[in-house]
Amino acid sequence: MLKLLKVWLKQENVSKDLIFLLLIGGLYSLGIFLSSTFVNIYLWKQSNSYTDIALYNLSIYVMQPLTFIVAGKCAKKIDRVIVLRAGVIVLSAFFLAVLIIGERAAQFNILLGSLLGIGYGFYWLAFNVLTFEITEPDTRDFFNGFLGVLQSFGGMTGPLFAGYVISRLDQLTGYTVIFAISFSFFILAVFISFGLSRRKARGNFSFRRIILERKYNSNWNKILQAHVSQGFREGTFLFAVTIWIFLLTRNEFTLGVYNLVYSGFSFLFFFLVTKLVKPSRRKQAIFYAGLALYLSVLLLLMGESLSLLLFYGAVTGVFFPLLYVPYQSLTYDVIGKSWNAGEMRIEYIVVREIFLNAGRVLSIGVFLLSIVFIPPETGIPYILLIIGGGHFLIYFLIKDIHFKTKQPAQN
Repeated sequence: MLKLLKVWLKQENVSKDLIFLLLIGGLYSLGIFLSSTFVNIYLWKQSNSYTDIALYNLSIYVMQPLTFIVAGKCAKKIDRVIVLRAGVIVLSAFFLAVLIIGERAAQFNILLGSLLGIGYGFYWLAFNVLTFEITEPDTRDFFNGFLGVLQSFGGMTGPLFAGYVISRLDQLTGYTVIFAISFSFFILAVFISFGLSRRKARGNFSFRRIILERKYNSNWNKILQAHVSQGFREGTFLFAVTIWIFLLTRNEFTLGVYNLVYSGFSFLFFFLVTKLVKPSRRKQAIFYAGLALYLSVLLLLMGESLSLLLFYGAVTGVFFPLLYVPYQSLTYDVIGKSWNAGEMRIEYIVVREIFLNAGRVLSIGVFLLSIVFIPPETGIPYILLIIGGGHFLIYFLIKDIHFKTKQPAQN
């Protein structure tokens, strides 16, 4: 596999660690896509409450940045591959808890969301730091793009398979089978993590200093503002669209078909973006993709037919990779060229996640406030139209990022 990737990349700098990290990311995607979509539906079927679903997701986004801080401190003292394993183990514990609690899961929505947020925090802190360390500027677009291909593959196969199983078996039995399969993927990811080289960091954990770095580094300040905007769209979209589609179709398999369409186009365009979008065209790609993603929300206002929903999935599947790959690469480049990035890379990742999740929390806050005044059964598309501009605003926040001069060191 290493030789094949080197031939595809036409370079000799694809390392063993890069491949192992891609495999772990792929297994994570399979496990999450197989089940995460249906956890929201599972809870919805038990409570029929938008507030319960929103609070479940809110608890995820509150605990995730708090866990990032704890995980960052741990990564400064111990091997961060261990931190990665801890995240995968907690994610495994989440699905195990859902299996054990069963039909009473909605009563523990905040507890379950908090557990998932802790798992996300440990996993993504370690994964992002390892991505920053293992990739270089000339392999960063390749890594983000190829990881996107794996994520899209998981998005194509996971929800479709899960929807088929759940629709064919007794509801509780089907969910039990799917959650158990996800559990096995995370355990496999733990074993693969033992192939990663040990990586330790030195120094004190100083994330407050990196928050203050915004005063000295305009690029860092702009990219953090962009992450708030990114989170503002993601916070509500990650669950509201799923619930909306299920309410229209009342069928898990149809929800799987929607994810197949979305992820199928994502699979193709993650691959193409990796090849076609060069660093000099990153901002242009972010602008057009953000605009298209915002306009696509109008499709949700045009009607409630399945064909429109599938078309919406296709459009977002095309343009999300066009936004995500150059945006992620730009983010890592900003971090890589910032003050004391080598020693403080963990702190940069932690601060970035704090701002990203602040946007997500704000998004769900707007959603909870909106459904007090607007009946959610009719108001969700309009709420999404308000929140959906987050990705489009990213361009206006990052358009003035430049790397002409080296940032001076600050004490």
